[in-house]
Amino acid sequence: MSEFDNNDRYENSSAADTVNFESRINLEPLLHKITEIKAELTTVIVGQQKMIDQLLVAILSNGHVLLEGAPGVAKTITAKLLSKTLSIDFSRIQFTPDLMPSDILGTTIFDLKKSEFEFKKGPIFSNLILIDEINRAPAKTQAALFEVMEERQITIDGKEFQLDTPFLVIATQNPIEQEGTYRLPEAQLDRFLFKIVIDYPKPDEELLILQREHMLKDNNKLASIKNILNALEITTYQSLVKQIIVEQNLIEYITKIVVSTRENGFLYLGASPRASIAILNAAKGFAAIRGRDFVTPEDIKEAAIPVLQHRIMVTPEREMEGVTTIQIIKQILETVEIPR
Repeated sequence: MSEFDNNDRYENSSAADTVNFESRINLEPLLHKITEIKAELTTVIVGQQKMIDQLLVAILSNGHVLLEGAPGVAKTITAKLLSKTLSIDFSRIQFTPDLMPSDILGTTIFDLKKSEFEFKKGPIFSNLILIDEINRAPAKTQAALFEVMEERQITIDGKEFQLDTPFLVIATQNPIEQEGTYRLPEAQLDRFLFKIVIDYPKPDEELLILQREHMLKDNNKLASIKNILNALEITTYQSLVKQIIVEQNLIEYITKIVVSTRENGFLYLGASPRASIAILNAAKGFAAIRGRDFVTPEDIKEAAIPVLQHRIMVTPEREMEGVTTIQIIKQILETVEIPR
């Protein structure tokens, strides 16, 4: 195949999504599984299509997710529902102010029968971890997640323990309630691929939620959810997504976006190189779930807000004026020239 001008393919993003180009990477099995998972999720979740896409992209990109929203907007049920569609080990950890690192990672105890010390693994040793209300644990407990989220390993008493793959963390937090909560360290926030903000449902969506709840009677809403993907399939598709094609000018586009956050006068903390890598990987994921083996500028723009909004910080003066990180990211995306 001669060198093809990919710019023509993604100059019009809507056309790129609808026109079938000959794919060099076979994405059909992946798309079939994605469709099945969406069908299962939408039996319980009403609306929130954007959130569902972002969660699926996070899985394909091997990234952790921070779900933020007011109480009652189905943050926890979403994570549990997603785990039901995946045939992998699932563990839930409820964060509280008195939670200790050993409650998460595990601890070494002395076995009287064997007369030797033995390490008892904590709940973090699983494939999909739901950390409920992550901002309720103090700094010491938060720090226990640094190594495991970044390196997928734990060091206890000088010994390293590798975690099984896949390993994904979905954490929830309530941005409204402040009593009994702790601000997440920037180093930990940077380890989340996405921050997904869940809004209240629209009136028609809330009506449908009530109708479904009424029809359930005594039935468990999660009981009929089917397993779609197993651990081997997840790791296989994660490797497949890494092969998605990204043109050099799009890599430069990502670089310009991230560098712009460091040069913006409204921000006193810009995005790290880890954010650049996150946008790259997430853009590949968005391309994959849309059936394309190449990334477009629209994929990058779609990844930018959930990747960057928790990694940058507005100056106190601008924050008092009501300026938000999302507004600044959108302004940067409008300013940085799109590759043609």
